[in-house]
Amino acid sequence: MVEHVKIGFIGCGGNARGHMGTLSKMEDVKIVAVCDLNEERAKSAAEQFGSEAFTNHKVMLDEKDLDAVYISIPVFAHGAPEMDAMEHGLPFFVEKPVAISMEKAQEILEAVEKNNAMTCVGYQLRYSGAVDAAKAVLQGKTLNMVIGKYWCDTGRGDPNAWLRRMGQSGGQIVEQATHTIDMMRYLIGEVKEVFALQENRVLKETDCPDVNIVSMIFENGAVGTITSSWAYSGGWSDANVLDILFENSLLHWTSGGIEITPKPEALPEIKSGQSIDRVFVDAVKSGDGSNIRSPYADAVKSLAISLAANKSGKSGKLESV
Repeated sequence: MVEHVKIGFIGCGGNARGHMGTLSKMEDVKIVAVCDLNEERAKSAAEQFGSEAFTNHKVMLDEKDLDAVYISIPVFAHGAPEMDAMEHGLPFFVEKPVAISMEKAQEILEAVEKNNAMTCVGYQLRYSGAVDAAKAVLQGKTLNMVIGKYWCDTGRGDPNAWLRRMGQSGGQIVEQATHTIDMMRYLIGEVKEVFALQENRVLKETDCPDVNIVSMIFENGAVGTITSSWAYSGGWSDANVLDILFENSLLHWTSGGIEITPKPEALPEIKSGQSIDRVFVDAVKSGDGSNIRSPYADAVKSLAISLAANKSGKSGKLESV
């Protein structure tokens, strides 16, 4: 068992910094190297976390003795970092979504399976106590319908930024609302078909839709819809919200808890949940990835729903996932 996990980062943006902050508080972890194409960003992260800065991830992987790597990069940049990490035999944690296309995701997945690589994708909501409670309530029940919501204002800003270009991010359904879609999969089941309506109503300077409605048919017979918008300035309370009809009841889920109507005599205890970073580090230390709830192969299924939704939005037809 590895006693101290030596970690390198590919990408030093906001999401990466969040993981760095969490990992830096773990006594059994050392962030030994960080890499970013933006040299100043890499140097800033290196200085903050006592690491060595790189601007080329291949050089970092060649020169540093690492136990694992975090990959936190724009959607369109996935591919080479994952392949290079596996070439060095390193487990990797990769932020969602895992690729800009199914072709790229399948290419990486084939390598993951060939190398029997340990992977973890950043669907951190799966590790919350509220998810465990919801699963306990829904276990063995007939699931009827789920309504998901992801509303925020992150579409505002530089219209030329990669996040707001369909060819680079896939739009909100791929880049952000994937969290809600993933939770719908995790709690309800696999999706077999989708139909999407997408429009650009407010943010005219980008080619990304700013409102999306995606209807889903689940393999177990349940139906669902997610609505998303990133032109809404009402805060984050309307992001990652699910309303699940099961049998004759409603389960309202957020990452902070659950409510059930009609109110039952007792609710399952909502525990504090787990840190996804702690789960990944422990898996690297032990070599046992069984507690990772979001391996790469599973994350590809959530990506497939988002990409099928975008395809449906263009075709105007029901699309298979």
